[in-house]
Amino acid sequence: MGILIIVTTCAIVLVFHKTDPLPTTPGLPVAEFGGVHLKVEYAISKEEREKGLSGRTNIPDDQVMLFIFPKDDLYGFWMKDMLMPIDIFWLSDQGHVVSIDQNAATSSYPNVFYPDKPVKYVLETAAGFAQEHNIIKGTPFLLKNLPIVSK
Repeated sequence: MGILIIVTTCAIVLVFHKTDPLPTTPGLPVAEFGGVHLKVEYAISKEEREKGLSGRTNIPDDQVMLFIFPKDDLYGFWMKDMLMPIDIFWLSDQGHVVSIDQNAATSSYPNVFYPDKPVKYVLETAAGFAQEHNIIKGTPFLLKNLPIVSK
């Protein structure tokens, strides 16, 4: 009887684990934000940060771009050459949301968006992500082993 219970318990755990795997894409790390697992593309170099998501016609719902800066500052973002609206999340050096610009429209260029206070990271998603996943100030962006940027 004891063996049957152990086998049944193991089967339930395996089924649960099997139905809830983390997404995997070669080359892209996985993060968690607002209870959602996301594939992360980095913008680390000056050139990558300047280009960002411009020129793209689609941002998959499960993919984001994380801009990493060498120090906290009031980094400005604009919608130059953007083909679709996005949500912009301004993150502290600890990865918590300090400010959000939802549905930044392509027509807003040349206006520049700024955070409420200095940040080290900026996260861009498809427009509507903040509302759909109830992202608010203080929500953590969880990602292990962030790259370090020196310039």
